Amino acid sequence: MAILETIHCHKDLVALNEAQRKMLCREIRDFLVSHVSKTGGHLASNLGVVELSVAIETVYNTMEDRLVFDVGHQSYVHKLLTDRQADFLTLRTFGGMAGFPKPSESPSDAFVAGHASSSVSIALGMARARTAQGKNHQVVALLGDGAATGGIAFEGLNDAAVSGEPLVIILNDNAMSIDRNVGGMASHLSTLRTKERYLGMKKRYRNALLKIPGGKFVYRFTSAIKDRLRRMLIPTTIFESMGFSYLGPVDGHDTEHLIRLLGFARDMKCPVVVHVMTQKGKGYAPAEANPRAFHGVGKFDPETGESLKKSSMSYSQVFGDTLCTLAEKDARLCAITAAMPAGTGLLGFKEAHPDRLFDVGIAEEHAVSMAGGLAKEGMLPVVALYSTFLQRSYDMILQDICMLKLHAVFAIDRAGLVGEDGETHHGVFDVGMLSQAPGMRILNPGTFHELKAMLTWAVEEHAGPVAIRYPRGGQCLEDADAWEPDQPVKVYGAGERVTFITYGNLTANALKAVQLLKDSGVSARVIRMTSLWPLPMEELKTHIPEESRVIVLEEACGGIAEKLSNALQELGFRACYRDLGRRYIPHGRVDELYVWAGLDAEALVKFALEVWESEN
Repeated sequence: MAILETIHCHKDLVALNEAQRKMLCREIRDFLVSHVSKTGGHLASNLGVVELSVAIETVYNTMEDRLVFDVGHQSYVHKLLTDRQADFLTLRTFGGMAGFPKPSESPSDAFVAGHASSSVSIALGMARARTAQGKNHQVVALLGDGAATGGIAFEGLNDAAVSGEPLVIILNDNAMSIDRNVGGMASHLSTLRTKERYLGMKKRYRNALLKIPGGKFVYRFTSAIKDRLRRMLIPTTIFESMGFSYLGPVDGHDTEHLIRLLGFARDMKCPVVVHVMTQKGKGYAPAEANPRAFHGVGKFDPETGESLKKSSMSYSQVFGDTLCTLAEKDARLCAITAAMPAGTGLLGFKEAHPDRLFDVGIAEEHAVSMAGGLAKEGMLPVVALYSTFLQRSYDMILQDICMLKLHAVFAIDRAGLVGEDGETHHGVFDVGMLSQAPGMRILNPGTFHELKAMLTWAVEEHAGPVAIRYPRGGQCLEDADAWEPDQPVKVYGAGERVTFITYGNLTANALKAVQLLKDSGVSARVIRMTSLWPLPMEELKTHIPEESRVIVLEEACGGIAEKLSNALQELGFRACYRDLGRRYIPHGRVDELYVWAGLDAEALVKFALEVWESEN
């Protein structure tokens, strides 16, 4: 029997010997490649933390101790080791296992994790709650070096360092160090600190002093003198300067060393940073060679690593190509992204205009405030962010862009339902958020052609803040008509009984519903809005038949559907709306989520007939 099949909980891991743990790590990698190739998911990050995860789950009992992930892309191994192996057949499918930590899924998932940089703050809150309640379980934060570029990570570290709380922060460093040690002595001591003899001697010294009267004071006094002398003689890490005990860097693929080191960190009973060096994609050659491509993957051939999905043009690519063209004509134009140059389609821009592409790391607030500074001084910033991550910059949009009416363009990728990543990644809150910002214009293309036209207008003709939101993937409409800023709506069909008003990908469902209604003897039409805010009321009025029942449809939570429905009622139209509601949307294919939310064509037909019959 494979070792992995026998692992269900912490005690099963503790019972393994060194040879069995090595075999377990090999089995985990084979399992991940085999299963993720069928379901899609985050592969490279999980392959990189196999040994680290085995060590964490061996030292800590995550059913009782708290393990807080940052982002959670790398939580698959944790799930495997906490009795969810069979659930991997349903990974990221509707009603199946989530691709991120989820407390409702297992008690071993301490907290939800989908956005970066918050793990230290959450873990510190848990540690303080433990102390206040007189409990004694352990708290661990797993912080990636990418997530550590976010400002909130430093806010959490700043507070945790002086908290005195027993707390272990594992810095998973797979690309860069935050603060590089320099010089032979620093390198020597970094190695020395992680050696078993040194750690054992330090532990025995502390325990011996704590057994004698006044020993606690002596230990603190001698430790303070030692730390002061060391900082005078050699450079220190940023963590030590903040007040943490620092261990590392250590090889993140040496399970036995990690187990000893994490055990020592746990027993120190103070804020500790353990610096671990790992390699993304470890153990699977295609992912090692191209970890970016294997960060988030669809189905692929496990033998070759080749994707099984046919490549096609996407809104992200169209955005990036168009921005490159516009940058050739205007030297003021610059692009800003938050650790997503590939995901937002900006790799071509980075190659063509490296001095005008600013990747700020996972720091959306900083990205938007910096855009304000650029715009105020005469540059033309285009901020490219995923919708779900734009939420983090709400205050900066209000204060640092809109208040001064600055000309900044927001390219909002992955707007609407995104599918298998689920609650933490759907782009369903940006419309409601941005419509509250005074002076903000919101556009939504339905085709690639419209995206090009909107971006060109936003850069070359508009004078204030403007947001262009577009979905993940390709276009679902065929519309060759040109887009003009003074024509914010487009009309499909001439039916008079029912009028659907919507925008974006949901238009396809509305058009299908119109055809199904026609088969039922009810004539209907669709009005697609390309300009969402300010609401294009004058244009809408001219295209809604007087006796029509108006149904506003929206792929958003708390967006504009209710506002538009109320505005139409005030004008005398019989209007109602249907959106995603004020709730979090689960993971699953987008077509499945439309059915779940009652926004598929069949559900729209049923709703329209109910509305028609209730008012006649």
